[in-house]
Amino acid sequence: MSLLNREIKEEIDLWVQKFPEGKQRSAIIAALHSVQHFNNGFLTSELMNEVAEYLDVPKIQVFEVASFYSMFNTQPVGKHEISVCTNISCMLRGSDQIVDHIEKRLQIKSGESTADGNIFLKKEEECLAACTGAPMLMLDHQYIENLDIKKVDEILDLLEKNNE
Repeated sequence: MSLLNREIKEEIDLWVQKFPEGKQRSAIIAALHSVQHFNNGFLTSELMNEVAEYLDVPKIQVFEVASFYSMFNTQPVGKHEISVCTNISCMLRGSDQIVDHIEKRLQIKSGESTADGNIFLKKEEECLAACTGAPMLMLDHQYIENLDIKKVDEILDLLEKNNE
């Protein structure tokens, strides 16, 4: 019995069709995004094996992609994902203080989820490509720029309120 449902397979097939025949390896990233989305935000070894089998590529190629890119999680994570950019532009504008504030407020460290499973603070992000809006973070893959502690608290308040 396959762990990949019909909807996931259809989405993977759409990506495979975008590449020349025999180049289905190019669809690994999209396939992993789809599988991770349907598995509450993380990938398991079993799911990655199924992706490899479905794409007819060596399992190691799927595992390499999943372990290389920071957008993939191989452990359960909180429902909402926060990524704070800590590259030079953001760091010079206070991203280190923002990370410290989030950690203290949520009583977690980077790479951890809150006890209620609502919020996951990703480990350091080298660059999220929004230097003109520094400091910035991504919340569930949505950019929020020009941060200060007040704005961060408003974001966290909203996430905590919506979890009640």
